[in-house]
Amino acid sequence: MNFKLYSSDSVSVQGDESFWPQLKQAIATTSGFHRWALDKGLNPQVKGEDLDDLVHTYLKQTLETLAY
Repeated sequence: MNFKLYSSDSVSVQGDESFWPQLKQAIATTSGFHRWALDKGLNPQVKGEDLDDLVHTYLKQTLETLAY
């Protein structure tokens, strides 16, 4: 197996938003996202910028949890 490592200097995820709409929708349809939102008392069916914010928060909290 070959793995290619990238430094934060070589890849700009924030700058390349061409994949974000599809990725955001894919995340928003997962059972984990729905369960997380409902546990927080949030509506997992939001749209637009609200969905952006919700998915960002979900990913941040999920990654923080995995880091521990």
